[in-house]
Amino acid sequence: MDAALYNTYMSEKKIKNIFIKGPIAPIFIADSISKHSLKTDIGGHSIFMGQVRRDQIGDKLVSAIEYTAFEDLALEKMQLIREGIFDKYPLKCLHIYHSLGRITVGEVCFFVFASAAHRKAAIDACADVVERIKAELPIWGKEIFEDDTHQWKKNN
Repeated sequence: MDAALYNTYMSEKKIKNIFIKGPIAPIFIADSISKHSLKTDIGGHSIFMGQVRRDQIGDKLVSAIEYTAFEDLALEKMQLIREGIFDKYPLKCLHIYHSLGRITVGEVCFFVFASAAHRKAAIDACADVVERIKAELPIWGKEIFEDDTHQWKKNN
């Protein structure tokens, strides 16, 4: 697709914002899930929640991760990933949220919620989305250690 056509295509799409400043609150997650109880054409949900863990790197312990992103590019790319996921799997709903800013150990920083008529599509789509976001979106994490030093996180 050439640049002009791509820009026209993207300007016609309503790009969903996946970013939340700060941690993703448990009540937000619970509310997202509870809203689906009235959707009777859904039989399976799959949820992924990523939280900051207290890794030990050398002799240092992680106390937080500070997430930054090239937001405009990430949102455009996320829109394309989202459309590809809906083309590939028979989903009813797909919700994606990623934190920006400083997230402390134990707090949720990434939430994906996929729903379909049957569990296999929801599970497969959820896993696919998580892997693609980690591999393709310009989101970076700076691991902050307990002594306030830091290093840039490397995804495995």
